[in-house]
Amino acid sequence: MSNVTVIGAQWGDEGKGKIVDWLASRADVVVRFQGGHNAGHTLVVGDQVYKLSLLPSGLVRGKMGVIGNGVVVDPEALLTEIDRVTAQGLNVTPETLKIAESAPLILPVHGALDRAREAARGDRKIGTTGRGIGPAYEDKVARRAIRLCDLAEPETLDWKLDELLLHHNTLLAGLGAPTFEKADLIAHLERLTPRVLPFMAPVADFLESERKAGRRILFEGAQAVMLDVDHGTYPFVTSSNTVASNAGTGSGMGPSAAGFVLGIAKAYTTRVGEGPFPSELHDDIGRRLGERGHEFGTVTGRPRRCGWFDAVLVRHAVRVGGVGGLALTKLDVLDGLEEIRVCVGYELDGEVINRFPPGSAAQTRIKPVYETIEGWAGSTKGARSWVDLPAQAVKYVRRIEELVEAPVTLLSTSPERDDTILVRDPFDA
Repeated sequence: MSNVTVIGAQWGDEGKGKIVDWLASRADVVVRFQGGHNAGHTLVVGDQVYKLSLLPSGLVRGKMGVIGNGVVVDPEALLTEIDRVTAQGLNVTPETLKIAESAPLILPVHGALDRAREAARGDRKIGTTGRGIGPAYEDKVARRAIRLCDLAEPETLDWKLDELLLHHNTLLAGLGAPTFEKADLIAHLERLTPRVLPFMAPVADFLESERKAGRRILFEGAQAVMLDVDHGTYPFVTSSNTVASNAGTGSGMGPSAAGFVLGIAKAYTTRVGEGPFPSELHDDIGRRLGERGHEFGTVTGRPRRCGWFDAVLVRHAVRVGGVGGLALTKLDVLDGLEEIRVCVGYELDGEVINRFPPGSAAQTRIKPVYETIEGWAGSTKGARSWVDLPAQAVKYVRRIEELVEAPVTLLSTSPERDDTILVRDPFDA
C-alpha cells in the first residue's frame, strides 16, 4: 500500500479540502507537514461545513491527525479551532491528535512584526495574512524559535524568550510599533500550556510504527507549489516549502514517505493577495468565475483574483512538485461558456517562452499566449462518471493533460464529497 501526498498545483485554494476529505476515508493517518494557520481547507460533510486551518482534515472522518515538525503552530489559534470543531461534534483529544515535540510556536510578537513590516512596505507589500507565519519560520532558521517542547521546560523558555525579544523588539521599535514585555509572553504561554502540552508526542516514532504496521498515511499540504519559497513566484510566496518532497522532512520520515503525489488544480486559475498573475481576467468573465466559484479565501475571506487556466504554471508545479496525477476541481464553473482559453506560454519582450521567469521585473512584463477551446452548453455539476460529461468538457480535460504532462486522476464536479469521478485510486497507484 502506498502513502499519498496532496499538494496544490497553482496558488492555493484549489479545493484541496474536499479531495483530502475524500481520500481520508481510505487513509489511517492524516499528516500536516508545513505551513501554519494562514492556510485553510473547507470541508462539507452533510449539513456541516468545517473550516480548518491547523487541524488535519482527517479528524473530520475520525482518523488520527498529526501536526508535524514542519508546521509553525499558534497555540491560541489551535485551541480556538479545537473548541470550534468540538462544538460541531468532532472528537479532538490527545488520542486523536498528535503534535511534534519540535514544532515551532507562533507568539503574539510574530503577528505584530508581520503586520508592521507589511505596513512599512506600502505599495510593495507581499500580501501576507499578518498572522506571524513568516517571522516564526525566520526564528526557526535563525535557531531562536520557541518550540512546543520548550513549554515543558520553564528554565529553557525563560532564556529563549530573552533572546527572541532582543531581536524582535529591536525590529518593532525600528518600525515604530509597540514592543513586547517578557512577563506578558510568559503569562500568555502559561495560560495555554496546560491545554496544548498533552497533544505533544514523538511524531516521527509514531509515524514509523504506523509505516511498519502497513498503515496508509495521507500527507496534507497547505498553500501550493506556486507559493513555495524556492519554486514559487518569489517574493510573493509563503515561508515554507510546499512541494511534496517536504512531506518527509516536515514529519520526521524519510524521503520516500511521500508516496503517490496528487496535485490539485482548478479548471481555471485563482490567486489571493499580491503577486504576478499572467492569465488574470479583469472583465465580466473574471467576475463570473469568481461569483460561480464562490471565490473567497477560507481563512482571510479575501476575494480571489480569477483567470484562465495557466498550463505553464501547472506544468512547472507538476515537475518540481513530483506530481504523479492531477485532481481537477470546479469544472462546473466553466459550464455555459462559449469559448474557454488556456494559457500555453508567455510573450516576454517579443519572444515566446514556456516557463515563468524568476526575475520580478520580467514577471511584470510577460503577457499570456492563449489557445482557445470550444466550450460546452451542458452541465458537468454533480457528474460521477465520464459518460455524464459533455463531450467538449472531456476534450478540455484531455487537452489539459497534454499541456501539463500529467494525467487527471480525479475530477471534482461540485463541493459535495461524492461528486467525484475516480480514474485511478491514488492509494493503489
